[in-house]
Amino acid sequence: MTIEYDEKGKYYTNVIQKIPVPSILQTTTHLIRGQVHVRQGERLKDELENGEDYMAVTNASIYNVDGNVVFTSSFLAVQKKQIVWVMPADEATGKDAGE
Repeated sequence: MTIEYDEKGKYYTNVIQKIPVPSILQTTTHLIRGQVHVRQGERLKDELENGEDYMAVTNASIYNVDGNVVFTSSFLAVQKKQIVWVMPADEATGKDAGE
């Protein structure tokens, strides 16, 4: 890792800091719960629009249409074309969120 400083003391590094955001993603066939990592100061929407074809999800649980877990994984790459909707898990309400 390299760190460079400018004349005002601001530092620059080649490491991109990201914050894990607990999220729920609906694909065309499955519901996914896990953490999407978003750059500091950006939104979950910005991660969807960053120009990459895949979105990384960590600590993922994949549910079928009956609500049963069919797979779990510490890492999952989801093709963005397959995502129907996505939301932060802390904003979820209703039956799926445990109410």
